[in-house]
Amino acid sequence: MADATYQPTVPRGPIAPMFGSPGPKYALPSNTGQTQHDIRKKRAPAYSFGVRHRKFTDDCSPGPRYLVDPRISRFGSNGEPHYSVYGRPKDQLLFSTPGPGKYSPEKAGQSARFSAPAYSFGGRTKGSKFDKCPAPNNYSLPQILGGRSIAMNSAPVYSMTGRSKIGGFDADLQKTPGPCTYNVTNPSSYKNRRPQYSMTGRNVMPSDATRKPGPGAHSPEKVSINKQKYPSFSFGIKHSEYTTPNIFEPTD
Repeated sequence: MADATYQPTVPRGPIAPMFGSPGPKYALPSNTGQTQHDIRKKRAPAYSFGVRHRKFTDDCSPGPRYLVDPRISRFGSNGEPHYSVYGRPKDQLLFSTPGPGKYSPEKAGQSARFSAPAYSFGGRTKGSKFDKCPAPNNYSLPQILGGRSIAMNSAPVYSMTGRSKIGGFDADLQKTPGPCTYNVTNPSSYKNRRPQYSMTGRNVMPSDATRKPGPGAHSPEKVSINKQKYPSFSFGIKHSEYTTPNIFEPTD
């Protein structure tokens, strides 16, 4: 049995695919402009706008900026009369004598009639600031209730005093300690100790921690091994340009 290793065929001469063009992959340099011009082509001279000369900036002529009045010549004004439209002046008002309705005698005040004398509160004098006389609210009457009245005779006053710790009915004269003074002895120190139990943490049984697929992870309708399947077709790959096409001789 011969070896099935693929061995490429060496062409006996040049063929057309060896001289293929890469197509519009490379961009040719431009033939216009001054920079990045194609060095294989002749470049024409390039001109640019020059800068403004300084003598134009020193020109003091204002140019057609000012509008000369046509009525003024080199000899001065032509002297013709000039007219303009002004507003109508207001008519001068003559003096009008006031009638009886222009006066208001009721607004004349006390100077036009007799009135009774009127008095008002005067302002506070400056001497009141230095007056040291006490006002009535600075005095207070002595108390009547209680045993300290100095203006009236008071009845006897009694009060409840606090309970004394010495000499009372509940005083402990012997200083004998009570039952609560002693601590209870643990029975385990002088008797047999019973077994002691405690609650420990919950233990987890060792198991496989990997994730198992569920029923929804399987697709039985996509399995085609155990049932008949129709032929499937797809587009083939592009063959090499060096592959020789099959040429058959024409038959009658």
